[in-house]
Amino acid sequence: MTHVALVERETATGTVKEQLDQINAAFGAVPAMFRAVANSPAALTSMWGSFGAFGGGKLGAAIGEQLAVAVADRNRCEYCLAAHTALGRKAGVSREALASAQAGQSDDPKIAALLTFALKLVDDHGQIQASDVDAVRAAGWSDEEIVETIGQVALNIFTNYVNVALGTPVDFPSIPFRSGTAA
Repeated sequence: MTHVALVERETATGTVKEQLDQINAAFGAVPAMFRAVANSPAALTSMWGSFGAFGGGKLGAAIGEQLAVAVADRNRCEYCLAAHTALGRKAGVSREALASAQAGQSDDPKIAALLTFALKLVDDHGQIQASDVDAVRAAGWSDEEIVETIGQVALNIFTNYVNVALGTPVDFPSIPFRSGTAA
């Protein structure tokens, strides 16, 4: 059970109403996470704006969703793992690739390096070394993509914390965790 009220699009007003209408148009419904975050117009604006910015980013949807499931699994966020697995499938990522990404793995060495980097950011709370950046760059990622990855990791930590802390009800098909326990 959620620890905050879930804002109804039909009764929302102002900026929250506008954004919930945009979210409804994008998803065909307003997922519970956005309804929980809508309690804070500033938080909703930040989250929805970030999703929009990264949606047009260099990494693209398929890699973004693999990053999201890796971070969600590591943070044990059932909601985000379920949502991003569904969104990953919609972006053309196979079930197997998404399951591997949950564990920070990929058959593609370049993507594997990015997932390793992302999970190091999570595990070390951003306290990484120059050698970590050098390793992901050596795998073929540009500085733009590295910075975008850090931004996506931060956004996913934000959504993970919202959903775990607030007990947001999961409105996507459930996916089992792969990581066992949080790092």
